[in-house]
Amino acid sequence: MAEPKKRMTSTRSGNRQSKDALKSNSLNICSNCKTRVAPHRVCKNCGFYKGEKIIKMKDELKKNKKEESQLEEEKHE
Repeated sequence: MAEPKKRMTSTRSGNRQSKDALKSNSLNICSNCKTRVAPHRVCKNCGFYKGEKIIKMKDELKKNKKEESQLEEEKHE
């Protein structure tokens, strides 16, 4: 079995092992609702990305259905 030619210093091995540490996730703030969001991801809270509405949320879909049903009732009257 191969053996190292020289003993590795504690500084050298410490520098190598420093990359093994866990790092915290970086989070940005949503420009619309001010919640914490992972970078380059759509906000799960409001559906905005870079100031544009990307996803229609369930709450909005429910509101739209209620408004449409109310408009249909008004048309029939």
